[in-house]
Amino acid sequence: MADAPNPFQLPNITKFKIALCQLSITSDKNQNLDRASRSIRLSVEQGAKLLVLPEMWNCPYSSDYFAKYAEDFDNRDASPTLSMLSEAACCHGITIIGGSLPEWDHGRLYNTCCIFGPDGRLKAKHRKIHLFDIDIPGEISFKESDTFTAGDQPTIVDTEVGRIGIGICHDIRFPELAALYRKRGVDIICYPGAFNVSTGELLWELVQRARAVDNQLFVATCSPSRNSTGSYTTWGHSTLVGPKESPT
Repeated sequence: MADAPNPFQLPNITKFKIALCQLSITSDKNQNLDRASRSIRLSVEQGAKLLVLPEMWNCPYSSDYFAKYAEDFDNRDASPTLSMLSEAACCHGITIIGGSLPEWDHGRLYNTCCIFGPDGRLKAKHRKIHLFDIDIPGEISFKESDTFTAGDQPTIVDTEVGRIGIGICHDIRFPELAALYRKRGVDIICYPGAFNVSTGELLWELVQRARAVDNQLFVATCSPSRNSTGSYTTWGHSTLVGPKESPT
């Protein structure tokens, strides 16, 4: 049995550029796909080798849209979002952490992150484990568990830039998941997320720094851009945090 990584030893990964593609989301799915595709291309032109997209970027973060915009990932002909990500990863030779998307599977809806390698193949997918239910009187009320089924598996992906652990938004609030990833040799955890304004101001940066410092690894988060016109206002502030650094 291999020894667990030294928690005080910094990750041993090759220096590379990571792109956090904070996108402005609309109710037009095709427009969202076009924006993501352009952002991927521009990131590659600037030297990115790993790219992270936001949580729920092909549709607004609203229960009114999730089922309508969901795709069956096993049917690529009916999954234009996955097709675009696969083609982009292959065309540009880049690893893409595909944010998260609403996924239909056997009549159930999941909040799912898909990871594509430089060959365009789907390497793994992570279904959000910790669903976000909140009720702050006078500020926000949202219950993700009314719509989605929770995932039940951690997700680790070996890539050309290092070993990556995946979480989605509220997953970052649970230190046990990050600690498990560290024990399994993860170098960086990527959390596509859509923290709202209320919790984002209080916790978004704090929990990222906590996960990075506690486990001595890198934490990358990617959020949609803030839009105050919908029913759910995201905090934004996509961030990269190092084990001993301030966020950037």
